Amino acid sequence: MLTVDFQRFPIALGERVLDMGCGGGRHAFELYRRGASVTAFDMDAEELKSVQTMFGAMDLEGQAPEGASAETVEGDALALPFEDDTFDKIIAAEVMEHIPDDMKAMRELFRVLKPGGQVAVTVPSWLPERICWALSEDYHTAPGGHVRIYTRAELEAKLKSIGFRIDGHHHAHGLHSAYWWLKCAAGLENNGNPAVKAYHQVLVWDIMKRPLATRLAEKVLNPVIGKSVVVYLTKPSYAG
Repeated sequence: MLTVDFQRFPIALGERVLDMGCGGGRHAFELYRRGASVTAFDMDAEELKSVQTMFGAMDLEGQAPEGASAETVEGDALALPFEDDTFDKIIAAEVMEHIPDDMKAMRELFRVLKPGGQVAVTVPSWLPERICWALSEDYHTAPGGHVRIYTRAELEAKLKSIGFRIDGHHHAHGLHSAYWWLKCAAGLENNGNPAVKAYHQVLVWDIMKRPLATRLAEKVLNPVIGKSVVVYLTKPSYAG
């Protein structure tokens, strides 16, 4: 399930792309398929082992074009272990809401991005996230959980203050908000709840089959209750 729109964030063969806070690797795998020289970066060593295994399987199955490459790097988003102006593009998907010093992490993204390079930053949208916080204390107090709720205006203002140019935004995953509201209401670990199980099955069906009805429904729902907001940015070519 991709949050970044690769029509708005095109990847050229061989471009160096950082997936900062890659988690399970969903965007990193797509970057590899599209021919990037991708670095999947995270602080969770166990997650990275799984991502590296998947990269190997993709390579064996010929899922990535010739010229693409993939690596995993463990580290801290507040001190990225890369030289200035290293990457052509960066994705930071659903990570900033976990970082207490988000401005420092944003400055690190700016530092390692080449002048003229592009970034896609995604965070939970304000309204769906606010409802989750209201329904479940565990949702936002568990270790490693979300430490803030962004408005898009706040997110863009912070990124702009660092030097990024804002290129546009959109919302994504409108069908997923209700699932998280159900989970929060039922208890985050209560995966056996009938409503949660039923809605999860609908989401799996939607992801696998991509039927027209749900595509249209999500298009309508995204601007209102899209679970994530995606902001696209550029580091000006004169920066650095």
